Amino acid sequence: MSQQPDLPDLSQLRPPRGVVPIAVVVGLFLWAGWTAFFTVPAESVGVIQRFGHYHREADPGLNFRLPFGIETVTLVPVKRQLKEEFGFGTPGASFASQSSSPNQWALETTMVTGDLNIALVEWVIQFRIEDPFQFLFNVRDPGDTLRDVSESVMREVVGDRTVDEVLTIGRQDIEATAQVELQEVVNKYEMGLRIDQIQLKNVNPPEPVQASFDRVNEAQQERERMINVARGEYNQAVPKARGQADQRIQSAEGYAIQRVNEAEGDVQRFDALLAEYLKAPEVTKRRLYLEAFNEVLPRMKTKLIVDEASTSVLPLLQLDANGKGELP
Repeated sequence: MSQQPDLPDLSQLRPPRGVVPIAVVVGLFLWAGWTAFFTVPAESVGVIQRFGHYHREADPGLNFRLPFGIETVTLVPVKRQLKEEFGFGTPGASFASQSSSPNQWALETTMVTGDLNIALVEWVIQFRIEDPFQFLFNVRDPGDTLRDVSESVMREVVGDRTVDEVLTIGRQDIEATAQVELQEVVNKYEMGLRIDQIQLKNVNPPEPVQASFDRVNEAQQERERMINVARGEYNQAVPKARGQADQRIQSAEGYAIQRVNEAEGDVQRFDALLAEYLKAPEVTKRRLYLEAFNEVLPRMKTKLIVDEASTSVLPLLQLDANGKGELP
């Protein structure tokens, strides 16, 4: 007969009674502790759902919830400014629907203006979540819904304006109008969002006509430059001419006042002489005669005094070589 080998006693490998339940209890306890506590960042709130229904909101910090999936938490960044980009995308997105796929960018930016032209419009909306409950439960997929609403509003606003307004002077008006209209639609949908700003980025005509639009813009800029130069020269020349005119007017007015005063003085002097003449005509005549000679004689270089009985002054004159008389 062959001898069978000795087999180990497997009963010795079994754990003692009570060890397995204790391990299960400890595991459940650790799992409960792991799933019961959670942390809410400072810029967010935690929306707690119990069996899928909204229950409460948790403030930033360490919080407690019922474990084993009875209560779930969704973090909502209510204090962070979020944004959505249209026609382009920047790396490091902080929001799930911040930008669309690159193959959708051309469709987003191509818009028809009010004068039936085409413009390529890139823009950004910046917003905040004001009501976490409305944001999570009133609209399905609020990020994509906001993108669709924003694109619809922007197309409507651009469609009410000409291509020149969209490309040049109307950008600020488009931003302000689109922000107001988008906020109205968001409030109507009760999405719990506040639109902080809409900003147009690159606004260009289609590539085939880009060169023509550039030349038109250059011509308009040159026109504005020439107008500004002309206005500068006008502002320099007109005040100068006005100043010179005012100066001449003031000089003329001063000269007129001077002549009037001199004439009035002459009249007063003549009246005074007339009064004296009426009192003593002979004496006044002689005085005036002497005063006149007193003014005239100093101006004369040569003086000849002749007798009243003389009939000619020729003997008193010297004759030059040409026979012309010349007073010495």
